[in-house]
Amino acid sequence: MTSILIVDDEKDIVDALKIYLSNSDYRLYEAYTGKDAIEIVRNNEIDLILMDIMMPVMDGIKATHELRKITNVPIIFLTAKSEDMDKILGLEIGADDYITKPFNPTEVIARVKSQLRRYTQLGGKVANNSVFVNGGITLDDEKKIVTVDGVTIDVTPMEYGILKLLIQNPGKVYSSYEIYKNVWNDDLMLNDGVVSVHIRHLREKIEINPSEPRYIKVVWGQGYKMEEYHGKV
Repeated sequence: MTSILIVDDEKDIVDALKIYLSNSDYRLYEAYTGKDAIEIVRNNEIDLILMDIMMPVMDGIKATHELRKITNVPIIFLTAKSEDMDKILGLEIGADDYITKPFNPTEVIARVKSQLRRYTQLGGKVANNSVFVNGGITLDDEKKIVTVDGVTIDVTPMEYGILKLLIQNPGKVYSSYEIYKNVWNDDLMLNDGVVSVHIRHLREKIEINPSEPRYIKVVWGQGYKMEEYHGKV
């Protein structure tokens, strides 16, 4: 059974989210501080986390930073409209997506299902021809390993999905919407900032100089592409 942890200091919000998700086959956990959330993740098998930003004891930003040291499960932020900078910071430190309060139940369910699909696919077996190489980057889609110049790097599920999409199609330009639709399996992109933050974070891991990328290039006004190499760079 899939396990979801709901983290918010307002019990009414936790209760509402539990109602939204109650019709699916989920085991639901709840926490009211970031510190409690970390303890639950340490002691239980959690598949996805819905995380509020503003909480006592330990807020969602700090909790996500600590959680990314022990788990790669999808984290969806629960945010207020006024918390735009916190949304971006959360994505930078490892959150996968966000939902803005007040919640639309349909959107909550869709985003949860989308992230769980992506996470499940990354953990599953894939067929042959699953190793993709471009320049010094190798993505082994069977072992779920990314290496850069022979060194294994840690990537989040969303970063992995973006890299896989681009390395499978070197030279092809994808708009932010196309990347979001392919990687998140979702048509509900709120703004292209979600994609750009994940790409910036991915560049920091695969590029020698992220401000002058060799691999993931911007095509102004159109989107992003993987620069094609026929040998190591």
